[in-house]
Amino acid sequence: MAVTDKLTTYVAGRWQDPERRVDVTNPADASVVGSIGYGGSREALAAVDAAAGAFERWSNTTARYRADLLRAAAELLTERADAIGLLLAKEAGKRLPEAVGEVNFAAEYLRWFAEEARRPEGQIIPNEQSDRRHLTLRRPAGVALSLTPWNFPVSIQARKLAPALAAGCTVVARVSEKAPLAAVELIRCLADAGLPEGVVNLVHGPAGELTEAMLGHRAVRVVSFTGSTGVGRDIMAQASERIVRPLLELGGDAAFLVFDDADLDAAVEGAMIAKFRNSGQSCIGANRFLVQDGIHDAFVERFAARVDAMTVGDGTADPLPDLAPLIDETRVKAVEDMVGEALAAGAHQATRDFHLPSTGCYAAPALLTDVPDHVALARSEVFGPVAGVFRFSAEEEALRRAGDTEMGLAGYAYTRDVDRLFRIGERLEVGIVGFNSALPSVAFAPMGGVKQSGLGREGAQVGLEEFTETRYIALGGVA
Repeated sequence: MAVTDKLTTYVAGRWQDPERRVDVTNPADASVVGSIGYGGSREALAAVDAAAGAFERWSNTTARYRADLLRAAAELLTERADAIGLLLAKEAGKRLPEAVGEVNFAAEYLRWFAEEARRPEGQIIPNEQSDRRHLTLRRPAGVALSLTPWNFPVSIQARKLAPALAAGCTVVARVSEKAPLAAVELIRCLADAGLPEGVVNLVHGPAGELTEAMLGHRAVRVVSFTGSTGVGRDIMAQASERIVRPLLELGGDAAFLVFDDADLDAAVEGAMIAKFRNSGQSCIGANRFLVQDGIHDAFVERFAARVDAMTVGDGTADPLPDLAPLIDETRVKAVEDMVGEALAAGAHQATRDFHLPSTGCYAAPALLTDVPDHVALARSEVFGPVAGVFRFSAEEEALRRAGDTEMGLAGYAYTRDVDRLFRIGERLEVGIVGFNSALPSVAFAPMGGVKQSGLGREGAQVGLEEFTETRYIALGGVA
């Protein structure tokens, strides 16, 4: 899909771009994939004005009308999934099957919320006086901001756009300039499906400048952000100035618990997915592997063998590598620094040294054991293809160590003990738990974190509710 000659900013139903353009490069080889028009606060405010102008009309359309448009956009996204997926693989450095899979997953969000749009919930409250009635209904909140990162730029954007549009909100989206082009095509599918002008808008530019300008606009009522906890705190502080509702999915530090009674083969397979999907650049990716004494050595041996067998290279190459590049050199250095610090502090590398491609943003996959608790690999989100394995003896110790973090987005546990599953599910301080499963995310289930990992939930019915306000109506003089 050639995009270098396409306009990438979408405001008030018209594709347009400011004069300044920013190139988007392929992290596999630094080649230019395309470019985006890069604006500032002026373009951002124009987009919010357009969304505000379209809100009354859009919010008063029927749920069936909105559902039909979202469904049409989902079909377009599915039809174009291979082309958009290839574009995504090139700009974000993803393995091609993962990139195409992400586009199809994005279509599933549009499709699911198209169905959910027709099921708005209200309540008839039992009355206590014969001449009065009480009821509630849900109304769209207003203009919503959708601010998304580079690691899953299509599916995360769809996870925000779909419920906002289904609820009757109008939207202004901003995507990371590191991987914006496939997200542009998502917006193009919505536009081509026939969404009225101003209902969905897309701008590019410096994140801080655009966010500050848009949050100051009186029409903005919701801001949905996925990214780091630090930036999330800043957005929440800015949102508080105008009492804008923040919906935040922030950093993760997921623990992956393996108990003695686990299916070892399933646990190792799950570990490979939870750690190395998207080259380890996943908010819900496994960070710390806590393995019980009785199975620890066997798990490390099998896990290390699987890592040693991995191939590293361009995610669009044939044959397809097991691991693609990271998004940029900054991320590569951060991962390498974590490994270097851990090894210097006494950790041991259980995997081989890799010969990496001479060009591109590649980091070697690695499995480390005996990692001291004080180093960054044990305390911080890795966001790369490196894992630390930690030994534990009892369930209580595993829960304590898993919860010894400010983050609480996701966690994983492998065990055959059903009672233990319930105990861990109730006590693990995270918003998402995968039991004997490394891929918990689905469109019809809620996603979000606790503690410093965010506020609110995306996906499922609750994801629709985040973009609505409850209105209470008291009726008097009823016979």
